[in-house]
Amino acid sequence: MTERRTKVIRETAETNIKVELNIDGSGQFEITTGLRMFDHLLSQLAQHGVFDIKISASGPDQHHVVEDVAIALGKAFNQALRGKQGIVRMAHAIVPMDEALAVVAVDIGGRVYSIIEADFDEASIGDLDADLIRHFLVSLASEAKINLHAKVLSGINDHHKAEALFKALGRALDTATLIDERILGRVPSTKEVIEG
Repeated sequence: MTERRTKVIRETAETNIKVELNIDGSGQFEITTGLRMFDHLLSQLAQHGVFDIKISASGPDQHHVVEDVAIALGKAFNQALRGKQGIVRMAHAIVPMDEALAVVAVDIGGRVYSIIEADFDEASIGDLDADLIRHFLVSLASEAKINLHAKVLSGINDHHKAEALFKALGRALDTATLIDERILGRVPSTKEVIEG
């Protein structure tokens, strides 16, 4: 099997982003975005997705940092999976975090769509604007060329809700990107091609 890893560099007038991704990693991460809560959530994605992720990001405002990390990471997933041969493709995960419960379902089928149902009570979660959680997920799905449904089913603490979402995203992506030995070399689609 060819290595499923890639590096994406995104330099704009607003941000400087470097992402390295190894789909077949061991959950190792080195993440520095200047936003402690965002770093924490991204580390959950790496750890529970069992992906090796390195991210270095800088920029003058958190909106563009979060958005551009999502764009670069989404591109990295799409590039690392290349033709999508042999992947499981569709998966879901339900993850509890104390009183919070989140569900994420993904389809790595090239059809971009995202439904995010995640309400937060406070404007910020630590040093991260809460509304950027939704923006991150939508931007990631768009660039990764995936169908993403993410929902917080219950919860009181905003940190727990956000963390459950990112853990569930990691678990769902882990399963969806696994190689199914029964269909090695085949694209998991009746069309025999996955766009994007």
